[in-house]
Amino acid sequence: MATAQPAPPVFDNRAREVKSVPEIVVSVPSRAAASRSSVARFPRRPPLRRVAMLSLHTSPVEQPGVGDAGGMNVYVMELSRRLAAKGVEVEVFTRARSGDVPAIEEIEPGFTVRNVIAGPLEPLPKADLPSQLCAFTAAVLRAEAAREPGWYDLVHSHYWLSGQVGWLAKERWGVPLVHSMHTLAKVKNAALAEGDSPEPSARAIGEAQVVDAADRLIANTEAEARELIELYAADPAAVAVVAPGVDLDLYRPGSRAAAMARLGLPAGREVMLFVGRIQPLKAPDLVIRALADMVGRHPALRERLIAVVVGGASGLGAGPGDLERLAGDLGVADLVRFERPATGVRLADFYRAASVTVVPSYSESFGLVALESQACGTPVVAARVGGLVTTIDDGRSGILVDGHDPACYAEVLTNLLSDADLRRSLSTGAVAHAAEFGWDRTVNGVLDVYADVLRAAARENTEGQPVAVWR
Repeated sequence: MATAQPAPPVFDNRAREVKSVPEIVVSVPSRAAASRSSVARFPRRPPLRRVAMLSLHTSPVEQPGVGDAGGMNVYVMELSRRLAAKGVEVEVFTRARSGDVPAIEEIEPGFTVRNVIAGPLEPLPKADLPSQLCAFTAAVLRAEAAREPGWYDLVHSHYWLSGQVGWLAKERWGVPLVHSMHTLAKVKNAALAEGDSPEPSARAIGEAQVVDAADRLIANTEAEARELIELYAADPAAVAVVAPGVDLDLYRPGSRAAAMARLGLPAGREVMLFVGRIQPLKAPDLVIRALADMVGRHPALRERLIAVVVGGASGLGAGPGDLERLAGDLGVADLVRFERPATGVRLADFYRAASVTVVPSYSESFGLVALESQACGTPVVAARVGGLVTTIDDGRSGILVDGHDPACYAEVLTNLLSDADLRRSLSTGAVAHAAEFGWDRTVNGVLDVYADVLRAAARENTEGQPVAVWR
């Protein structure tokens, strides 16, 4: 072992040259080992400074409710914003889908989005995105290499494609990897809608690799945590449950009549609302079929009901045009209104205007739409699947339905819309239940996971061989 005159040590966690001081470099076998050395010498890791957030297939600035954009976009956007507000710098790496976006967008102080060129500057189907993993990964690593040593403290990846990139970044930078799956191939394939295409085996294999590589997995619900453990053999000690949040300042109760007027909805109608991407997984057709069943059994309801579908086409599944034709075939075209995807105040108005929000998905890792609706005081009728069992307090804030039979939904919806006392009770319960999911709770939970994984890395590194650059 080489020696040096006693002096304060200067550590370089990636074994880069330390400028302006003569030095003797002692045994630096790799960047990861060099990263371990600084922690070994100083067990107290500095406060969390910067996070590399990976969201390859969809940008947080994209409009939810169309294409591949949905609840995950909202999650990444809100988490990044609120981490930045707490003093943690966040850089979100996403694939550029257009030549009109700048390479770097500053969303808020401390929160930037890097639009990485990986493949054509246009939307790509998810099935084509694995071919761009190398290009995307190279761009992420180049961005870090241009920074000061040890720029990022950890990587947080979202969805399995980003997890593959995060895996390499973790190994290259010598930092922990935190991963959020958001959806799981094995879970989706076990509950396919009729006519829907199963997720490819390559995705399930890729997810298993990410599960093995990640230092921590953040699950939205206890149900998702069990799925990770039982279906993907995740280490239970590596799985943390942190429920997503809802913006309780934006989504809150308000005047139903005023919201209907702002949206141009006919006064005096009971509004059955669907919000989400138009794809078989989300089952928007079930809302229309249930509506047709309701007016077929109770013709008087034709003068009282209207269904509003807020969303856009996604992937190769059904689009609004297919739903319009279905409504026509079922004789309820005059009772269905289609709206473009909405966010912010306009989306909150749709929730306030609704008598009930219907979420009949075949699979949901969480169900943010259900939570937003409840925060506005609108009860939810939803499928008893996945995260919706957590998002909805059955019998208190909404009603869960077994299966996907339109007749069952029709019966539940008819009873709910005919019982004013039940609706008032569920509305009160909905607001109370949603209040348990504020974003402060979510961000603090994520920060706890970050702190835990950094402490674990520090403990592991103190057991390794110290590697130092002495001044």
